[in-house]
Amino acid sequence: MVQSRIFVRNRALGYVSNHIPVVTRYIQRRKENLIVTCVGKEFHTYGCAHFTLLSVSGTHPDNISCLAADTYHIYTAAENIVYAWRRGSELKHTYKGHEHPVHIILPFGPHLITVDESSTIKVWDIKTEELILELNFSNAIFQVTTLIHPNTYMNKILFGSQQGCLQLWNLKTTKMIYLFKGWNKPITALEQAPAVDVVAIGLSDGRIMIHNLKFDETIFELVQDWGAVISITFRSDDQPIMATGSLEGHIVFWNLEQRKVESQLIKAHFGAVTGLKYLPNEPLLVSSSPDNSLKLWIFDLADGAGRLLKIREGHSEPPTIVRFYGNNSDNILTAGGDSSLRIFSTITETFNKSLGRASFNRKATKKKGRTVEDPLIMPPIINISAEKTREKEWSNIVASHSGLGMVTTWSYNLLKMGDHKLLPERFRNNPNATATSLCLTKCGNFVVIGYNTGHVDRFNVQSGIHRASYGNEQEAHKGPVRGVMVDALNQTVITAGRDGLVKFWDFKPKHNDTEPRTTMKLPESVEWLRCHNESSLIAVALEDFTVVLIDLDTKKLVRHFRGHIGRLTDATFNPDSRWLVTSSMDCTIRTWDIPSSHLIDVFQVPDACMSLHFSPTGEFLATAHMCNLGIYLWSNRTIYSHVSLKAIKEDDVIPIINLPSSVVEVTEQNEEDLTSDEPEYVSPEQLDENLITMSAVAQSRWQNLLNIDIVKKRNKPKEPPKAPEKAPFFLPTIPSLDIKFDFSDVKNSTDAQRLQSHKDFENLTAFGKLLSATTSDENFSEIINRLKSMGPSSIDFEIQSLSTVENTAKVLLLQFMKVLYYMMERKTDFELSQAYLAVFLKWHGPTISETKELRNYLEKIEDLQSKNWFLLREKLFYNLSVVQALKKM
Repeated sequence: MVQSRIFVRNRALGYVSNHIPVVTRYIQRRKENLIVTCVGKEFHTYGCAHFTLLSVSGTHPDNISCLAADTYHIYTAAENIVYAWRRGSELKHTYKGHEHPVHIILPFGPHLITVDESSTIKVWDIKTEELILELNFSNAIFQVTTLIHPNTYMNKILFGSQQGCLQLWNLKTTKMIYLFKGWNKPITALEQAPAVDVVAIGLSDGRIMIHNLKFDETIFELVQDWGAVISITFRSDDQPIMATGSLEGHIVFWNLEQRKVESQLIKAHFGAVTGLKYLPNEPLLVSSSPDNSLKLWIFDLADGAGRLLKIREGHSEPPTIVRFYGNNSDNILTAGGDSSLRIFSTITETFNKSLGRASFNRKATKKKGRTVEDPLIMPPIINISAEKTREKEWSNIVASHSGLGMVTTWSYNLLKMGDHKLLPERFRNNPNATATSLCLTKCGNFVVIGYNTGHVDRFNVQSGIHRASYGNEQEAHKGPVRGVMVDALNQTVITAGRDGLVKFWDFKPKHNDTEPRTTMKLPESVEWLRCHNESSLIAVALEDFTVVLIDLDTKKLVRHFRGHIGRLTDATFNPDSRWLVTSSMDCTIRTWDIPSSHLIDVFQVPDACMSLHFSPTGEFLATAHMCNLGIYLWSNRTIYSHVSLKAIKEDDVIPIINLPSSVVEVTEQNEEDLTSDEPEYVSPEQLDENLITMSAVAQSRWQNLLNIDIVKKRNKPKEPPKAPEKAPFFLPTIPSLDIKFDFSDVKNSTDAQRLQSHKDFENLTAFGKLLSATTSDENFSEIINRLKSMGPSSIDFEIQSLSTVENTAKVLLLQFMKVLYYMMERKTDFELSQAYLAVFLKWHGPTISETKELRNYLEKIEDLQSKNWFLLREKLFYNLSVVQALKKM
């Protein structure tokens, strides 16, 4: 096995940008600016008008290291290969020749300049992909960090270095024109100013030099208080404004005429502002950051300051939990290490929403000037529970936070954090109390919360009022409560603790009732539990890396799955509860078949899966992985194809599958590998020789054989039926349910016989002739098949006509009795043999009693008949006894 049997990579959600600077292009035909961001091995193209995702590029063999664009192409580099793309997804050119990873690309008219990490510079012809020029610098003397093409400087390129100096080269003559001594600090940013001969130079110490290249003079110097200047851009709409980005996520706007700070955007991003671009001739600024966000700012305020116009963002820290919301596969609810709660759509990224970041004081956090390190921001969310029932009335999502006893409420309908923060009075002065598990009831009115102190409490979500506590002395378990759940009818609360106990409580405990209704002792401490309300199954993860299933109705352990070799992180049932999918820190995702208790699928991923959930429609599996910002979708192959789901052996090779990419993947896997192992099942005619087998013939063919005269009389029409269209007189028919012509008497035209006998001159029917032909070989298979194809009237007629010819009556009756004996001896078609025997005795009883040979054979049939009946009666009574015993349980 080289792939997962069940799951196929679909796509990744939630990726917007990374540390590669954003690139903008203006498309004349669309009359729109396009924004290009990098998301690892792919790049996204957004339309500036509505910030919609227009295209996703193909997947590169390695992570993209730099990005550039001109009017016709988008250029990317992965390791030492450079690619040119058209329309955001069509690969047009590939440039190979670098020996080290490329980290700078600059389109230069019909040429392309690329720089690798060894400071080797290559100039390519874009159309022919030919190498035109190569320059080699030594990193110890001049390590290239950035470069630009100064306006009006024909064939000239300005290089900035790690050593702090700059060099101006003429690429046509391959000569260095001038050396700028610099300021002994690494040059981190270089940007052409609107004025000719003037460039802005950003240094690692925060200084910004506005330098005149023609006279090698610094016009003036600015200092950014936030450290190194990593991005610079100028407005081009007649406003003397320059914007610079810092590693702290702040954007500073400088007034070049007054040579001072115009305004600042504090914490414009949660990460470094690596990409910063003013759109041509517009008061719009695009910024990108490794915090996985892309923002468009507009400068239309009275004081010239900027405000956020549009945004595309995902989690800035890896998601910790992922759950499908509602009864379809459209929306995924996720929580991340950035304390935010988000909704991702599987239909289109324009439906993605953010519910905000968890805060101790939501209104105060919104005030201008708050930073990300603000103490009002709550710790990361580690667990969530959502219910769609009451989403229009009040908060319908609850979340617990790392190291906090307080549980927050959220509203899916209003897309914001709720007003209630749930915390029992006993923990008001106890900072060590932590909410370890929680469950929102199906009715949407209550939330049950378990704590590390062993307490379990129930709150009303609408009012935030404490309603009940479970356990003796208000402690349900000795040690942390690792899992809580409530059944669909709010009758039972199930709690599981580190003490290895699973307890079942009345949802509404009486005043003096402090003991659980039932207690189960598990062999190991509990890690967490997951439930499937429709099937009343509970999956409990134990500390020995195994999973047990408990039946809520019988309160018994029904399955025990072993196989993981690392701590279990999450589990989910598929919609019909036939599968349990588990993930672990051993980087494997395993699928267990619950009815057979077998492992039916396993595959390994590069990074451990921290959370996973099956969609309610069974279409997707969503996963979140360690050190990854995205949400990954896997398609369920069994939805659209037949898959052989046999048990996997312990020594089978576990396939390693890469995580899905941003582009929707078209699988090229050979489906025959998944189905060829399972041969087509053909049901045998007889399962066991010691069993009685019924036939597959419809009851209407044999059940009314004894009463066929009554049926005919009852079904006789009031009016004579219209005569059906007759077949030609020379085409005789065979009596059956289907119209069949009898060609048994037709002989080859080349036959030498001149006289042929016609069937009208014979008294035997076609069935009688077939039965007469079995006297020599006694092969009754064709006789039995002919009887099965007949209707009740035809069968009655054929059996009745066996004694019409005196000279053959005895032979035909004996042969038919042999047919019945043959059916009884094989123990197949039991009900047919009984019906045929009854009709046979009805019409030929007197003849059998008068003929000794027939009478003796009938005794033989009687013995076999009794033997079969006793066998059938024994099996029937045994099954009835089992059913009665099960009813009484």
